[in-house]
Amino acid sequence: MILLEEVEAWYFSLDDEAMAAVTGAIDLLELEGPTLGRPTVDKVKGSKFHSLKELRPAGTSIRILFIFDPRRQAILLLGGDKAGNWKRWYEENIPVADQRYENWLANEGGE
Repeated sequence: MILLEEVEAWYFSLDDEAMAAVTGAIDLLELEGPTLGRPTVDKVKGSKFHSLKELRPAGTSIRILFIFDPRRQAILLLGGDKAGNWKRWYEENIPVADQRYENWLANEGGE
């Protein structure tokens, strides 16, 4: 499991309740890996990468965009709360997640 710096900073900015929900979802993803499915994980549309997914902490509108790299490590690319911005949140954030993954592959991912 790899959290990009931006995701780590976002995570530590959360209030206690949101942080607990996110931690639970991340722990579940770490435990189950690529086999984890709905309702905790779902595919997203509109990415350059067919395997980009969203982690959906229970009881929240928080979403964490992530992807499994070629070594099957989950790379957490972007986190945010889509409340009140349901469709536009994806339009704005999927391109950011795509770019972060491309940057990660070009740097750390190519080790």
